[in-house]
Amino acid sequence: MRMTAAVTESKGAAFTLAELELDEPRRNEVIVRLVGSGVCHTDLAVRDQRRPVPLPAVLGHEGAGIVETVGADVTSVSAGDHVVLTFSSCGTCRMCIRGRSAYCDHFVACNFAGGRADGSTTLHREAGDVHGVFFGQSAFATHALATERNIVKVAPEAPLELLGPLGCGVQTGAGAVLNALRPPAGSSIAVFGAGSVGLSAVMAAIVAGCTTIVAVDLNEQRLELARELGATHVINGADDEAVDRLRRLTGGAGLDYTLDTTGVPHVLRRAVSALNRGGTCGLVGSSAPGTEVTLDMPSLLFGRTVRGIIEGDSVPQLVIPALVDLHRQGRFPLDKLITTYPFEDINRAVEDAENGLIVKPVLTYA
Repeated sequence: MRMTAAVTESKGAAFTLAELELDEPRRNEVIVRLVGSGVCHTDLAVRDQRRPVPLPAVLGHEGAGIVETVGADVTSVSAGDHVVLTFSSCGTCRMCIRGRSAYCDHFVACNFAGGRADGSTTLHREAGDVHGVFFGQSAFATHALATERNIVKVAPEAPLELLGPLGCGVQTGAGAVLNALRPPAGSSIAVFGAGSVGLSAVMAAIVAGCTTIVAVDLNEQRLELARELGATHVINGADDEAVDRLRRLTGGAGLDYTLDTTGVPHVLRRAVSALNRGGTCGLVGSSAPGTEVTLDMPSLLFGRTVRGIIEGDSVPQLVIPALVDLHRQGRFPLDKLITTYPFEDINRAVEDAENGLIVKPVLTYA
């Protein structure tokens, strides 16, 4: 079928709208007409080739839309269903079998290879094939080809144009708190980085019942939004005494939990230094390969834990509908993070995000 996509032609190039031919679905595949698609930091990292994906390619991995066509073996969704697209996984490795598909042994191949597992491409034009299957979807387009494994059915009354970020950034932040850290009611947590991932973690900490919730960031507007969303305290990360200030909030003991969404080594060190004895620091921020961090080893002996978290440690088919329900109940105000842009304004959306003017851009399709 013919469809319109935003193509990344070369390293660092602006997105270019183009008409492409999309393959018909195979037996386990689904074609989705996109309604909304979030723009994520990972898309921009790939555009700039800080994460290698073969180019030209169609990126985008936070899609939401309506099923148009399903392959013969697909049973979980039907034409007309409202769905959110999420990361892809193989379904057969040891981690997938254990229900931990975010740690799939073939995660890189499934999400960053630029084609199907057999090496075939799904997007074509007269000038040659275009790489797709980015996170199993390539959602910067009017239509996406996904598989049954990375598609999640949601309630038809949910605001579909806002739900795309649940497929990656939002489930990463919220899941890191609710699935991985699991703070008990009454505990304390500090979130380093108040972008869409960090603010989703703040909202999840409220759902979990944390009573001391601190947001740390350099952007005062985002700190103000964190307060609006329910953070009990905010700290500007430029303050050299940020760790001391965090400790004073807990009478000098330190926090039960911290979460670094930045992937910046000195920020992770701060997040670990701010922990109480027995505390846990989660890391969801992505860094370039070879990035190293220095930690005080004796402090780790006092029961402190540092753990990496991918995609919020989520089973998307469980987490995404739960977050949709929380939004419907007014307990997870996702809409306060989002600014929408027409699909053709993708480059303006990216520019506004990179300049820190907005938190989460979402492309919408007429």
